[in-house]
Parts: sequence; structure tokens; C-alpha cells
Amino acid sequence: MNTNRLLSGARLLAALSALLLLAAACGGEGDTAGTGAGTDAGTDAGTADTQTTDAGTTETAGTGTAGTETGGGTETAGATETGAAGECETTDQVSLQLKWVAQAQFAGYFAADDQGFYADNCLEVEILEGGPDVGPAQVVAGGGADFGIDWLASTLAQRAAGEDFVNIAQVFQRSAIMQVSWADSGITEIADLDGKTVGVWGFGNEYEPLAALKAAGLDPDTDVELVDQPFDMNLLLNREIDSASATTYNEYAQLLEAENPDTGELNQPEDFSVILMDDAGTAMYQDGIFAQSSYVEENPDITARFVEASLRGWIFCRDNPEDCVQITFDRGSILGQGHQRWMMNEVNKLIWPSPEGIGMMVEQGYQRTAEIAAESIDEITEVPGPDAYTTEFVEQALSNIEEDTTGEDWQAEEVEVTPGGE
Repeated sequence: MNTNRLLSGARLLAALSALLLLAAACGGEGDTAGTGAGTDAGTDAGTADTQTTDAGTTETAGTGTAGTETGGGTETAGATETGAAGECETTDQVSLQLKWVAQAQFAGYFAADDQGFYADNCLEVEILEGGPDVGPAQVVAGGGADFGIDWLASTLAQRAAGEDFVNIAQVFQRSAIMQVSWADSGITEIADLDGKTVGVWGFGNEYEPLAALKAAGLDPDTDVELVDQPFDMNLLLNREIDSASATTYNEYAQLLEAENPDTGELNQPEDFSVILMDDAGTAMYQDGIFAQSSYVEENPDITARFVEASLRGWIFCRDNPEDCVQITFDRGSILGQGHQRWMMNEVNKLIWPSPEGIGMMVEQGYQRTAEIAAESIDEITEVPGPDAYTTEFVEQALSNIEEDTTGEDWQAEEVEVTPGGE
């Protein structure tokens, strides 16, 4: 039961009772029995019970954080207290650092804001764009954001380096990373990259391709020439490198959106040789929500409300992909709507279906990621334990959300490639 809401209702009833008593006294009608407020003002808010509101959303009671103030200035006192009509009497301000610029990779968070899911949970969320020089881990560690989006291997590497991070929701259930070469290169598997120039990114995005090289018996330092790849596909399009890193939802689409100078037509899938990290055996969990453990411990109620609203945003994007394309585009995306439409469809493929519920960290997937990370990332000297993540807040969210949280019947769309992604 939401004790804050009951408390507000009790105050309203008490006030009405007082007016009735005053009216009776003035009119000489005799005493009117006062209604007991029915709620003790000292009721403990530290419960995990839930109650469905009139608006159809489900709220979660506080978890004992009243009166706590974080280092980032977020005060949780009265965070979930609502007025008689259901409005928030107190709104908590939090921030989310994205891994990259505004694009459909993050559409669920934009939708949670645009559709009022954060507001429904008494949150005002500042969504911070990333970029080539912005690392979510560094921003969150420095106190520049309360929550961040990053790939699990990066979070594990940061923990191994001493950061106090914990994954609180594993949104992407599949890896999007691939190595792409021209079809006429003869490269069909990772072992074929021996002696080749291989483009990889930094900021932890290189972990899966490097793990794939090692798994194929290649030394990344001596058997291939690693090239610091910009976040576009020009090096491959211009045949300046033999293989480039790409994601299914972004860079691969850029290849297909580009014109083949020999034909004057758009590139076709058969023009390229694609090696998925799943096929290479080194696929790891990618986009998840993380925070500092200390923040989560001090603000469990805010964390629970943030996770729930964010997951509702992703459910909305599953069921309303075109709306989420527009929501993302309205955020100032520099990429065209055609590109965002492709990305939205591919990102949904990474999330749905989620058999255990959206956001759940599946133990088998975590263990695979942790073992691959320990074998391939220098900073990680032993397999990270389960304390690197918690499913507490996702489990709570899944129990509150009334919509389908697994997406078992979801089907991907056929999205047409558009020139330049327009």
C-alpha cells in the first residue's frame, strides 16, 4: 500500500471532518462524530508493496529512503508522496548518461520521458547525450550523472579497475557487434583476419572483436594490424581497411544506405561478408543500466521508480516503433528518419523476446559475458562474481507493470533501406 498517498488522503478526510464539526457547532445541531483518519502519520514507508493508481499505472511504495540526501543533491524525502488527485507533491530530479548521441538505440528512455512514465513515477529525468569523447563510466563515476547506459563488459572492466558500479537492469539481451568486410575480400571467419587491417573502436567497444581474435588463436598485437576506427564506415567503404566493426542497428545500415560507385545503386547485403560475434563465440551482453552501488543503496526508491519507468518506455517502443522513431527524431538526432526506423527495428530485435522479462539479467548470459571478459580484458584478472549486478529493481518493476513484459509474440518488421538514411 502506498502509505504516502494514504497519508495525503487521511489529511483531506481530517480536514473535511473538522469543517463538519465546525458547521455543527455553529448551527447548534449537536456533536458530529469525527472520522478517524485511519492512517497513522508514522506509518513506515519502507515497504515493497504496490498499488494500482486510478490512471492505470502501478506505483511502488518507498523503501525506507525518506530523509536521505545523496552526494549528487537528490533528496528522497517525500519522494513518492502524492496529492489527493494523484499528482506528485515532490518530484525527484535524476540524470541519465547515454552511451552515444540521440538515436533509437536509446528510444525507450526518450519514450519514458515523452510519454510521461518518468513523471508518473514522480521523476524529472535529464537525459545526457554521449559522444566520441564521452564515456558513461567516467561521467557516472565523477558524479555527473546518477545512471548510465553501457555494455556489461565495460561495467565489469570498470569494477575491476576499482569503480563502485552495479548493473541494475540488463535491457539488451543479445549482442549487436559484427565484423564486416567486402564480400570479395575472402574473409568469412575471424581466422581469415590474420595479417589484415582490422578496425575497432575504443571506450570498451573493442572488447568483443578482440576476444574473437584471441578465441581464433590470433594475437591482436602481432597477427593483425589494429586500426582506431572512427564511428562511421568510411574506412571500409573506401577500402582503406580489410574489416570494420559495426553494429546491426547503426553502422551496418550505413553501409547499405551508401551508394556503390560501380553500380550507381545502394550497396546490397550480398556485397559484404558479415561475422557476428554470436558466430565467433564471443557475444557479450551490451546496453544495460548501471549506477554507483552507493547511490543505489542510498536511493532504492528512486532507483526502483527509474527502472520501472524506463522499462515501460521500452515496452512502448516495442508496441509503437513508429512513434518512437519520431520521438527520437524530435530529440535532435543528426541521422535521418529512415536510419532511425532501421535502428528501432534492430534494437527491438536485441531486446525481444525477453523470456524472463525485460531488463532481467539471465544468469547464463551473465556468466558467459563474465568468463569471456576475464579471458580477454587485461583489467579483469578473475571471473567477476554476481555482486556486479542486482535483479531486485527489475523484479519489482516486472511485478508492477501490467503490459506484456516478455514480448514472446513480437515479430520484427521488414524495414526498407533508404538512401543516406533519409
